[in-house]
Amino acid sequence: MSTVPRSLLPDLSPWRSSRDYRLMWCAGAVTVFGSFLTFVALPLQMKELTDSTVAVGALGAVELVPLIVFGLYGGALADAVDRRKLIVGSEAALGLVALCLLANSLVPHPAVWPLYAAAALTSALTGIQRPALDALLPRVVAHEQLAAAAALNSLRWQLGAVLGPSLAGLLLAGAGVRTAYALDVVTFAVSVLLGYRLRPAPPGHEAARPSLRGIAEGARYAWSRKELLGTYAVDIAATLFAFPIAVFPFLAEDLGAEWSLGLMYAALPFGSMLVSATSGWTGRVHCHGRAVAGAAMCWGAAMAVAGWMTNVWLVLLFLTVAGGCDMVSGIFRSTMWNQTIPDGLRGRLAGIELLSYSAGPQLGQVRSGGVAALTSVRTSVWSGGLACVAAVGLLTLALPKLMSYDSRTDPHARHVREQRAAGPVPPEPDAPAPGV
Repeated sequence: MSTVPRSLLPDLSPWRSSRDYRLMWCAGAVTVFGSFLTFVALPLQMKELTDSTVAVGALGAVELVPLIVFGLYGGALADAVDRRKLIVGSEAALGLVALCLLANSLVPHPAVWPLYAAAALTSALTGIQRPALDALLPRVVAHEQLAAAAALNSLRWQLGAVLGPSLAGLLLAGAGVRTAYALDVVTFAVSVLLGYRLRPAPPGHEAARPSLRGIAEGARYAWSRKELLGTYAVDIAATLFAFPIAVFPFLAEDLGAEWSLGLMYAALPFGSMLVSATSGWTGRVHCHGRAVAGAAMCWGAAMAVAGWMTNVWLVLLFLTVAGGCDMVSGIFRSTMWNQTIPDGLRGRLAGIELLSYSAGPQLGQVRSGGVAALTSVRTSVWSGGLACVAAVGLLTLALPKLMSYDSRTDPHARHVREQRAAGPVPPEPDAPAPGV
């Protein structure tokens, strides 16, 4: 009896065995909290300054291109420089962006253009930093613990996604955007100090300088790995067709429950958090491609049912189910990438992966809004869910290597496993980290 709840609890072995993972996790937790403060404060301040829905919506538009461009460059950079220095440097730069937002909010008449500039710079710096973070993880976590680490990282983000906006709403109502920006600056300072204590993560001896040729090499490698290509394609299909958060305000109104809007936004990360908190079983799954595709189809089906429901509580229930399915797919996508991609290409592949999960949601919001304008809000939601199921189903037929992937027998996973086993013995978990 005692083994059942233990099998459902998250696997804490990465936290226990790796000092650097503990530092990365804590730094990320602090940053997530501060970032969600600004995530809510920035559009609120734009609304207060312009009273324009177009101006607020344009914040998302200015973020997409920098994320694409610098995500690809950041991936190449992560394979060519010390990843620890890249992470700490970009984190410090993000703190300076938050400081500029604070300074702008303190003047008698805050300007609008710094808000757009901050959104674009934050997106660019995230594109530079995220591949280095993703590429560093397999260096600090044992090969067999990567699924557990992916679940713990997701749990950290989901806690921030559920609690951060709620706390931000209370804080902004009582203290205003200045306090939110100031707290964000403090959180970046704390995360920089934690990141400074990480051990150096220099590139391999064969690493080349970042270049278009290097980015193209990463793209060719991704294209040659059809099972990896399948994970990108499934993720894009799921978010393109079944990511209707842009119409949530209208869905809440259509259901006669405007009070439920915040709960709709929280339902997806809450469902993901439930899966992460009971993710001990993930380490026993080996057919990761099937898990990715199956969970993505369940995500679409749950969205379709949510669109059909007329009771707001049932809508929230199926949005929560969808969030859980998305988390299952995300855990096994991350595990496949981390267990099979060579270290020298990991940054560039992380940059490509960044594009797959950033472009899809942006385009998905455009799709859901456009279909809602042509038909109705609920039709937009349920038709997108069904389109997701159909698209992922076709991808499973077109990419048989995705469905046949098994981490126990895959040659790429075996090669990376052997490289890790033959590599130098890592420092003791609690040894002090050298300076930058």
